[in-house]
Amino acid sequence: MEDRPQKAHHAPHSGKKADKKDTAKGIDRKTHGFNVKAFAPKSGRKALEMGLRKAEKDQTKLHVPLVDRTPKGNPPPVVVAIVGPPGVGKTMLLKSLVRRYTKQTFNQVKGPVTVVAGKDKRFTFVECNNDLNSMIDIGKIADLVLLLVDASFGFEMETFEFLNILQCHGFPKVMGVLTHLDLIKKVSVQRETKKLLKKRFWTEIYDGAKLFYLSGVLNGRYPDREINNLCRFLGVTKFRPLVFRNSHPYMLADRLEDMTPREQVRLDPKGDRTITLYGYLRGTNLRESTKVHIPGVGDLEIKSLKILADPCPLPTTESEKKRRLAEKHRTVHAPMSDLGGIMYDKDAVYINVEGNFTRTEGGDGPQGEGEQMVMDLQDVRTTLEDNINKSEIRLLGSSKAFLKVQTPQAADEADDFSDSDESMDGEESAPEDSDNFGGSSLEDGTEEEEDMEERAVTSPNSGGGRTRQRQSQRSVTGLTSRPIQNRNDVEYAESDSDLGDLAEMSPRPQEGGEKLRDLDDESDSGMEEEESAPRWKTDLASKAAEQFRSRTQRRLKDLTRLIYSTDLTPKQILAGESDQQSRGDAMDEEDDELFQIKRSDTFTADGREIIDRSKEETRLETLAEWEDEAMLDSIRNLFITGVKFGDEPGIDEDGEPYEEEDGGFEDLEGSDSEDDDEAEGPAPKPQSSKGQTEEDKADELRKKKEVLKRKFDAQYDNEEPVDEQLDFYQEKKGEMAQQLALNEAEFQGMDPESRALVEGYRPGTYVRIELDNIPFEMVEHFDPTYPIVVGGLLQSEERFGFVQVRIKRHRWFAKPLKTNDPLIFSMGWRRFQSLPIYALDDHSIRMRMLKYTPEHMHCYATFYGPISLPNTGFCAFNSLGDKTAAFRVSATGVVLDIDRTSKIVKKLKLTGVPYKVFKNTAFIKEMFTTSLEVAKFEGANIRTVSGIRGQIKKALRDPDGCFRATFEDRIKMSDIVFLRAWLSMQPKKFYNPVTSLLLSNKTQWTAMRLTGHVRYDRGIKTPNVTNSSYRKIERPAKVFNPFKIPAKLQAELPYALKPRNTKEPQKTPYLTKRAVVLEPEEKKAIKIMQEMREIRKEQLSLRKQTKKEVKKKHLKAMAAKDELKGEKLREKKRESLRDSGKKQQREDGSSRPAKRRRTD
Repeated sequence: MEDRPQKAHHAPHSGKKADKKDTAKGIDRKTHGFNVKAFAPKSGRKALEMGLRKAEKDQTKLHVPLVDRTPKGNPPPVVVAIVGPPGVGKTMLLKSLVRRYTKQTFNQVKGPVTVVAGKDKRFTFVECNNDLNSMIDIGKIADLVLLLVDASFGFEMETFEFLNILQCHGFPKVMGVLTHLDLIKKVSVQRETKKLLKKRFWTEIYDGAKLFYLSGVLNGRYPDREINNLCRFLGVTKFRPLVFRNSHPYMLADRLEDMTPREQVRLDPKGDRTITLYGYLRGTNLRESTKVHIPGVGDLEIKSLKILADPCPLPTTESEKKRRLAEKHRTVHAPMSDLGGIMYDKDAVYINVEGNFTRTEGGDGPQGEGEQMVMDLQDVRTTLEDNINKSEIRLLGSSKAFLKVQTPQAADEADDFSDSDESMDGEESAPEDSDNFGGSSLEDGTEEEEDMEERAVTSPNSGGGRTRQRQSQRSVTGLTSRPIQNRNDVEYAESDSDLGDLAEMSPRPQEGGEKLRDLDDESDSGMEEEESAPRWKTDLASKAAEQFRSRTQRRLKDLTRLIYSTDLTPKQILAGESDQQSRGDAMDEEDDELFQIKRSDTFTADGREIIDRSKEETRLETLAEWEDEAMLDSIRNLFITGVKFGDEPGIDEDGEPYEEEDGGFEDLEGSDSEDDDEAEGPAPKPQSSKGQTEEDKADELRKKKEVLKRKFDAQYDNEEPVDEQLDFYQEKKGEMAQQLALNEAEFQGMDPESRALVEGYRPGTYVRIELDNIPFEMVEHFDPTYPIVVGGLLQSEERFGFVQVRIKRHRWFAKPLKTNDPLIFSMGWRRFQSLPIYALDDHSIRMRMLKYTPEHMHCYATFYGPISLPNTGFCAFNSLGDKTAAFRVSATGVVLDIDRTSKIVKKLKLTGVPYKVFKNTAFIKEMFTTSLEVAKFEGANIRTVSGIRGQIKKALRDPDGCFRATFEDRIKMSDIVFLRAWLSMQPKKFYNPVTSLLLSNKTQWTAMRLTGHVRYDRGIKTPNVTNSSYRKIERPAKVFNPFKIPAKLQAELPYALKPRNTKEPQKTPYLTKRAVVLEPEEKKAIKIMQEMREIRKEQLSLRKQTKKEVKKKHLKAMAAKDELKGEKLREKKRESLRDSGKKQQREDGSSRPAKRRRTD
């Protein structure tokens, strides 16, 4: 096998790699070596069908263009949710995926797990519990859902509930995974099961949705080949931005810490807590002032928001140059799980080391992150206090010196030294006073050197600036504790550049020497007065002066000040002259200090007082150069009113020549000859430069023509081919990409901190969010298996009001929904309970209230709750518990209006009866109870059951509640009068947020229940109220008077319409009055005759039944014969037609005349 030659590599001829190589070599296969006619259709109809099919496929790929706000450089990890019923294999699939990406195994999965899957791809795997609250939260944040289905059992109710939740909150990518296929032994049954489940899965998602099969379990995980196949699809999946997530910031917390002081928790165990949440930002930018909502907890305010180092960073281009991702970059971040032997809890870190841990020198090294932390702790040789004492802090970003931390010995000495400084006063006590260490934890050993820099003697050649940067150490105490006796002598600078050079701030040598001697004398006298002074304070002034001289000789020149803050020429700067030597008088400034000494320079050298110091003194000799015309022409194009660079005079910004007031224009079509001067219109505007030649004029005219030609072509010519023109979809995408590029260019040179203050913290950033006023139940009952989502709220979503939605009862929910029954809504980030009122639009006139939701159609609903933006989807539930056997999704819908008002009316029908009737007037009672109610309805329209219309006029004095009404016609006492009115309905202001994360058992959250439910749960019988019980309605029969026609009218009626006299005879017949008594022989004869009649009747019925059966058989036989006969007739007719056709064909052939030939 080793001697066998290796098979030669076949270079790819098609695909991305082949196209990439051809592009590098400069080969275009579309024009060279590609037969265009090879795949061309043969017919025009086929070409048309192919074109229509291609256009249809292109249109199906198009969607509404949405701006993807996810940053391209550092996108957040893709949230992959693993969802399914219990016992379907979610945890095993998560372990297998993590092992595939990181080659690591962990025993217990808790919380999100983030892994690096590629050079630009990260995944956050989250396992979803079999809890409705968890499914709702995961459905709102998941980018990709792995929907696990037990193939041996089939689809379960939880799967369909989760799919309905996804449809309401923006449908992400969904991939199905079939597990437990090894439990189906027969291959044929397994094949049929796959087909059946795939068909049902495509019905719920879409045709062509991806469905994976996991055959079985090997060594405690799924087969590597099937997991690799699944990971390949995960890596190439593209995600389209969802509308709600593209407009809201949110974060999936992967760790929670309790930051409440332990003493406060001990004193008040049930007080509010302060917690911190860690995770990646997603969606849009999050500002620190944004209010957030944690589903299951409530609305909160952010106390602080900080950026942390990415625990799972993507490899950079410099660190990863290979095509394959290196193993060292395959990091994993699972704080709540026991991955690597380390697990983060609420307020502690647990390190789990299997067996006995013994550190061996030169061993294999730590086996996990936990062992590495233990070994790092063992390597510590110094205490935390020593590390703090050795720590160095820069006060300013440009500082080279560091701040040191005070030691306990220095603090004791500083206490002694601070007592001796109290006797000093004025400017001479400043150096010793600045060394007081008693009030600060930071201390500089050379503090006196800094204070002496202001008074030390400068070297003669130090006027040109220092030759290198200062290396002195500075302390906070020296900057803040210096006493200032004269506020006119000291002023603070706004920046280091304003402080200037040290040479200007240093006093004259004579003054500095005197001050040094005075300072030395003062220090000696202070030491004599204080016998317990330390030795290091001896001869402080001389030491400080010596060190200051050696340091100022190595200063670097401040180029910024030499360029912008002096009047020196470049030759003077190179010669080493200082600004003090050139001007004679300058301010003494120190560019590395935070304050400067202010000199009294309100008088000039000749004794004149300078009144206005906010303006520079104008020199007449500097204004002479602005009279030079050549110099003005050289800078004219630098101003807006001047000629722009690249433009020509005489042409406006649109490329048109300037027109004069009289409407003249320049002849652009003329030649360069002298005829140009004789063209119509005035001459062109004079040029600013003199001595312009004819060639320059010709060039200007040629450029003018080119500008006009380009403008004409752009307006009338179509330079791009028809195929290359952008359609509406591509144009919108181009505009969005251009806007994103402009936004990115706006913040290009800004540091991350400043950019976060302006636009907020960007998605993909790993942050730490601190929240206060958190209920203690959240920390006490924290369970990492339940997701914690921090969703940002828009300003409009922080308000409450009446929300109008379009809702439809789910077709799988058994009962209709009733008005004012409590319903749990999942809308936006929130889950809450409210009381909706259902309504229908009554011909666009009014919103009419419904008592129940209609069947199989939408209706409107209005309820009180947090305001959500229109077109926000939601789903509703009657209960969130896991004990409900039926389908739990009650309704779905979308938000319509956020008017925060309700205009719903209910039909009200009032009835009354008349107690006095006149011609067109009647007195009505039993409709109202008081005269005030009658006064409110004066003028209302009423009508009777018979259809007579009327109007309410006025209330009567007695009895109370009765009124007078007028009608179109006279009504009867038996009529019922009713009034149709509309009553305004106001939804109840009830809002009950779901706080499931505050419970120890997250599935036992109890919502508000109806009275009937409470009675049923407690076994209480419904009280029997007399007025509420149903009674049998007894309506007596109406007895109408007989219809009488006058005799005169009957005589005039025609005979056909005259009433008939149908009275029964008054006399009864004789036989009815008398009873006939039969003899025994007559009775016997009558009995025999009756029996014979019965026998005859039975015989006739049997004979009739027999004849019916015989006739049925006969008809059946005749039908068979007729069918056979009909078949024969059809065959005979077929033969006859065939023969006649042949005969006709022969006759036509023999009698057809010969074709005549044209002779002309």
